[in-house]
Amino acid sequence: MVATVILGMLCVHLLCFCVMFLLISTRLNSKKMGMEVFALGNFLLGLAYILQLVDGPAGWGLVSVVNHSLTLCAPVAYVLGALRFFDRPTPVVRPLLILAGTYTVVQVLVQWALGSEARYALLAGACALLFLGMTGTLLYTGRTIARDLRVEMAVFAVLVAGICGLNAAKLGMILTGGMAALDMNTGFQKIFYIYMSFLATVLPPCAVWLVLRRLTDELRSMAAHDPLTHLLNRRGLMEGLDAHFRSRSAGPAYLLIVDIDHFKNINDSHGHKIGDLVLCRVADVLKATARQGDLICRLGGEEFVIITLDTDRAGALQLAERTRAAIESSEVPGTDQQTPIRCTATIGVSEGFTHSQALDGVMQQADKALYQGKASGRNRVEWAGRSIGF
Repeated sequence: MVATVILGMLCVHLLCFCVMFLLISTRLNSKKMGMEVFALGNFLLGLAYILQLVDGPAGWGLVSVVNHSLTLCAPVAYVLGALRFFDRPTPVVRPLLILAGTYTVVQVLVQWALGSEARYALLAGACALLFLGMTGTLLYTGRTIARDLRVEMAVFAVLVAGICGLNAAKLGMILTGGMAALDMNTGFQKIFYIYMSFLATVLPPCAVWLVLRRLTDELRSMAAHDPLTHLLNRRGLMEGLDAHFRSRSAGPAYLLIVDIDHFKNINDSHGHKIGDLVLCRVADVLKATARQGDLICRLGGEEFVIITLDTDRAGALQLAERTRAAIESSEVPGTDQQTPIRCTATIGVSEGFTHSQALDGVMQQADKALYQGKASGRNRVEWAGRSIGF
């Protein structure tokens, strides 16, 4: 009786959180982060347990077959939802239908060949293997693509490992004790459903926490990046510079201002849409030529900044000339595919600096050098007030 009450409460938990996930997914618009799939997983598992309550004692029948198929499909739905959360688009309905149909056929064959005991053992074993794979995947994810969520992934792995162990124990009990192991009045069944109720209470808020964290991270990233080129904006540049100079081993940095020559003419001749393509192309060139770890920013309009870190004057000048040459040789398709648009840039290079508070000063240095380069003919590199000769 106790296990039946716990199972009923578990069904209520699952269906309530199913509705909550659906409501959250409707507020996330196009990027739902898998919440609608988590809702489906909760619905499938809740429906499976409702069928178990309706069906009564373990045995053979249509309700039992559907129950087993839904029970196996539910964690697979959670896996598919997790893939979508990590921006891995994947189909949902078709894989679940294929799994449900295949497992239903397997159940019928096992029941016909080996009986009900083997069919229940098959479900316990399949769930144990599935949760074991999920545990390993969570630990791997925390070390690779979700390092910022390492603690959360470890917690999830521990919780999933618990249900894996319980299913493995259920498999052993069925194989040794037969159908009696599935009696709802046994102590093991009470422990099993108490733990499932615990998971149904803890995991949904954890999933909501992950969504909120992802949203706040995206908002923070949007606040620090230019929406057109996806380079840093001035705020992001300052944050990156502060982070660099907080390190005790931080070396000097040099600031390069890159300004596209005659950009107004490009906008006037080809339109702002082509002008935006030129800006994005130059941004791509800057990302390709700068060193890993260097800070790249769009100040606004056609002006960009590169802060090259842990280098010397020679390294800064080499980067500036490499960038100038790369922009000069790049092309952007125009309105006429036979006449691509080419552009050049003038680059002003500052003196070295060793703390973020010097940013305004070195930016003025580089800006002055930039305008000296413009006055000297453009498409050149200028060093803090005098020509370098490129």
